[in-house]
Amino acid sequence: MKHVLRSVLDGDLPGPFAPASCSLASGPTMPQSGAGAGRMRGAFRRGLPAGMGALVLILSGPPTTGAAAPDPAGLQNEIRSITEAAGQEQSRWGVHAVSLETGVELAAIDATGLFIPASNTKLFTAALALDRLGPEFRIRTSFYAREMPDARGTIQGDLVLFGRGDPSFAARFHDGWIDRALHPLIEAVEAAGIRRIRGRLITDDSYFLTPAVGSGWEWDDLQYGYGAEVGALNAHDNMVRIHVRPGAAPGADPRVYPEPGTTFLRIESRAHTGPPGSARTLRIVRSLNGNRLLLGGSLPMDDPGFTETVAVHQPGRWLGELLGEALTVRGIRIRQGISHRDALDRATAAAPEEDWVEVASVTSPPLRNLLAAMLRPSQNQYAQLLLLQVGALEAGAVAEFSEPLSFERAVAREAADAEGTTEAAGIRAMRRFLEEAGIPDGQVRLEEGSGLSRRHLISPAATTRLLAFMDRHPQGEVYREALPEPGGPGTLRTRLAGLSDEHQVRAKTGYLRYSYALSGYLRTAAGERLAFSILLNNADRAPGQPSPREGVDRIVEALARITWRTPAATIEP
Repeated sequence: MKHVLRSVLDGDLPGPFAPASCSLASGPTMPQSGAGAGRMRGAFRRGLPAGMGALVLILSGPPTTGAAAPDPAGLQNEIRSITEAAGQEQSRWGVHAVSLETGVELAAIDATGLFIPASNTKLFTAALALDRLGPEFRIRTSFYAREMPDARGTIQGDLVLFGRGDPSFAARFHDGWIDRALHPLIEAVEAAGIRRIRGRLITDDSYFLTPAVGSGWEWDDLQYGYGAEVGALNAHDNMVRIHVRPGAAPGADPRVYPEPGTTFLRIESRAHTGPPGSARTLRIVRSLNGNRLLLGGSLPMDDPGFTETVAVHQPGRWLGELLGEALTVRGIRIRQGISHRDALDRATAAAPEEDWVEVASVTSPPLRNLLAAMLRPSQNQYAQLLLLQVGALEAGAVAEFSEPLSFERAVAREAADAEGTTEAAGIRAMRRFLEEAGIPDGQVRLEEGSGLSRRHLISPAATTRLLAFMDRHPQGEVYREALPEPGGPGTLRTRLAGLSDEHQVRAKTGYLRYSYALSGYLRTAAGERLAFSILLNNADRAPGQPSPREGVDRIVEALARITWRTPAATIEP
């Protein structure tokens, strides 16, 4: 074992035994130059006692009296029995678990194979955003005009709302109150003393030079809330909840309640209420490139009803309609109505913006809050927006309000996968970050930030290496605390209920059709902290059979039950 551990540290072994598996023993792989190198060298120095020279890994002796003897072979056999018992002959499992204290690998099944990760992608996006932007980063949304309001509170021309990707105009950031989501914008206008706008209220979402959907997002996801468009201006998670209840009698129209109430979605119903006990056949369909919502089929009289989340097309335009209505209710008059412009509109506009002034602004909650709001419920739009925020740091990847915007740059935003998009700039930053984290080239292939793309490929070993890297990161605690935990808010609320608080499970779920994932941190029964990654592809739930998700959870429970510790590692001068 001593020879194996030394080889792990020195990087002699292939696959999951590569150097970054030894999270605390070997330290992070450091870049050679740049700002990232400075941050990493600082983190590396902080992880070692003063005066340390060459790193030599040795065994510290036999296990503590009373502790169980290490049994990695038994653990490996138990995990394999779980995967075989799942009854998915065509499925493919990838499992990796490594000690965060010694760097020793505890379990590995196809650990360096590439899998579709689904929302485990968000682990990488969150780490990138936290490393590049910092936990206190905030997103600014601005109101611009030709001049400040006069003494009577009048804006003589247009008032432009210019967004930079703030996702927080949503109920989840306002104690669940949907009617308060736009209050920060309304209060900013009022605080600026604006009482009337002689021109138009213009919503401008030209900041990001990228398509409204992530690369690889599929058309049949786009009508639902989880596949909603993203942009520089966003409201209510860019979706409407459609609540449907039976009508008063068979044959009557079902009752439809959109939340928030809006006329931006045009709802057309051809549905009817069916007799008690009849089949529910009701369907809700949104036109792909529009906001026409069609209801058809039947909803039984005794049905409790249901709710569907429907994505909104052109959310920046929708935000303008909602904000205009709210300002009017507050007595702020808009003489020439509401308008919207994107990058192409701005590039072809006659008047430049250099002489405009910012008359009011709103800042988002800090990134630490945005991360939790993204990771815990697995919010796809927020993840993509955070990737775009990182991309915005690249020169030329966004169009600030005061900058000239050429037609060529505006056209580039429409080309998915083009190198000139803000999304592509974010992915370039991701590649640099992964190199700094010591993750081998080819072990992570990403093209957007959320995991909705079915073209993503990630290995379990790369995921545990990321988790180990972030565990040592200066913002490691922020990263861990943003993840879901069993029984807490988010996607683990009803999972892993048998694990106690002492296991300190923090993990990210993932699901696409036929793909399941769960990766994160836990503490074993022996008190040792682990990073783990479980990726399952080509798995289907057969009628009458348990969900493949149960097999994933059983592996986590097996890791948590470990009563032995990996051989302790020390560092000699």
